[in-house]
Parts: sequence; structure tokens; C-alpha cells
Amino acid sequence: MLLKILPDHISEHKLMQAVECLQKGGVIIYPTDTVYAIGCDIKNHKASERVKAMKETKRKQMNFSFVCNDLSQLSQYAAQIDTRIYKLMKRALPGPFTFILPASKQVPRIFDTKKKTIGIRVPNHSVAQALVHRLGNPILSTSLHDTNEVVDYMTDPELIEEKFRKLVDMVIDCGSCGNIPSTVIDCTGNEPVVIREGLGDFAELIN
Repeated sequence: MLLKILPDHISEHKLMQAVECLQKGGVIIYPTDTVYAIGCDIKNHKASERVKAMKETKRKQMNFSFVCNDLSQLSQYAAQIDTRIYKLMKRALPGPFTFILPASKQVPRIFDTKKKTIGIRVPNHSVAQALVHRLGNPILSTSLHDTNEVVDYMTDPELIEEKFRKLVDMVIDCGSCGNIPSTVIDCTGNEPVVIREGLGDFAELIN
């Protein structure tokens, strides 16, 4: 199903269609401030298994983000965060950054692994933020972007729907997205380290 939502004039009716899809265990493709992403309700185990299967990745190597509306849910999924790192995140988010943080005890239960880190995203996109806000939980998320090959159709929601209609329940059409992923910053060591250069400018962030 292709559901068109205008980012500047979000239809509450259409937004709730998408939220209800997530609440019922649906898997969606939705826009962020970087690329289109696959997502589901973080608390729905069957849905998260479907998302994991789509990535065709070994369980121990799975890299997913928790897409949040703001940083208020951080303490549920991330272990104690250094004040300096929290201030850095406050400056960067919402924005095109993913922060890798030590995981709380909740995270291994979600992934069924001894996963010790988690990626946190707060996209600067009105529809993504509205989805998470109405859902009340983070969205377990992974991008459609292939870091080894930039494929044009990944930016076009109609072609995305054509390709993935048998794998997902809904594609939210907010127009064309970009094909540059978020900048990933590892904050699990003594100093934050950029492990993937993306749309976010880390140098500008710390200056």
C-alpha cells in the first residue's frame, strides 16, 4: 500500500493509518531527513523479526537504529550517558546523525542477542517525528540505502513500493528522499568517533 502524506500539511487521518499499521505489527517504509527507511514498532517482536529478515544479515552483525521523537526515551534503551555526550546529542538532534551508545538491559531482549550497543536517531523530518510521537514507542529502523551501491530507485517512493510491496505493509510517500545516509558517531569510547561520514557535518557540530 502506498500512502501519500504531505510533510508540510500532515493529514491526521493518514498519519493514524500509518500508526495503526505499526500498532498491528505492520512493517513500513517511511521517509527520514536522509534516506527512506524500513521500520516497525520496537515492541512488536514478530514485526522486528520481519525487518531483520529483510536485511539478510547475520544476527550478531545486525545494525539497527531506534528512531525516537526526542531524547526523552533515551534512558530506556541506552545505559548511563556521559553529560558531555548528552550535550553533543542535544546540539545535533533532530538531525542527520546516528549516535552509537552503550545499550541498556532492554536492548538484548529486543534483539535476542547479547547486543551491547544501540544506534539512536532523531530525524529532522516532520512525518517521521509525528509517527513516533503518535505511536508512543521508538521505531526499530534500518535504511534502504546500500553503502556499496547507490541505487536511484531507493529515492523514489513509487518504485520502492513496486519493489517491496510483498515484503512490507505500507510505503509512506513523502516525495523523493536523498541517497546520503546519516553520519554515524560512536560514543562508546573515551571520545566520540565518526565511523561513517554521511549527511551530518561532525566538524561543524563540535566547533
